[in-house]
Amino acid sequence: MKHSGAFEVVRADRAGVEVRDQMAEIFADCFSQWLTYFSKDRDVIVRAFAHMFVLDQFYVALAGDRVAAFGACTDCHSFSLQLQSAPLRRHLGWYKGSMAALILKREFQKPFVNPPAETGSVEFIGTALSFRGQGAASAVIRHMLENLPYRNYLIEEVADTNIQAIRLYEKLGFSEYKRKTLSPRQARISGINHMVSLCLKQA
Repeated sequence: MKHSGAFEVVRADRAGVEVRDQMAEIFADCFSQWLTYFSKDRDVIVRAFAHMFVLDQFYVALAGDRVAAFGACTDCHSFSLQLQSAPLRRHLGWYKGSMAALILKREFQKPFVNPPAETGSVEFIGTALSFRGQGAASAVIRHMLENLPYRNYLIEEVADTNIQAIRLYEKLGFSEYKRKTLSPRQARISGINHMVSLCLKQA
């Protein structure tokens, strides 16, 4: 484990404490815009999605035995989330569980097409509500940038409305390299006009 300020950052499968449920709680809070169709009950969302984290792809910032923040970094070939139909149907019901498996797999398990060499994909950065504004997410990202073997890093498809996250990424050295315009219908439903992609190139 490595300390970063008030937090201890470690790969999630080596945390020494049970992190999966805590990560699911953070996920439910941070990514609610994707999830409320399936259930408006936060506890149901937590139970339904706790299975999906591929823990050896995630890093957590710990404050004692609490997960303050997490984030994943893959090699652009592996997936950091693996959604399974059975637990989704068990907790969300057959119809919505099946829809979650179908729709969210398409969103969350999206393969890169011809990813550049020596590049890591930074994904699913989230901070627990009680730790926001304390540098936990920054600690996770810095740990990945300083300890993983990639020369370049990508952060794909951040909502343009998530200004706080974009500012954090820019502060850490990322810069925008493309943006995707959502259709008028998607924009009306989500309140998002563009999905922004950022990159960081290290010497």
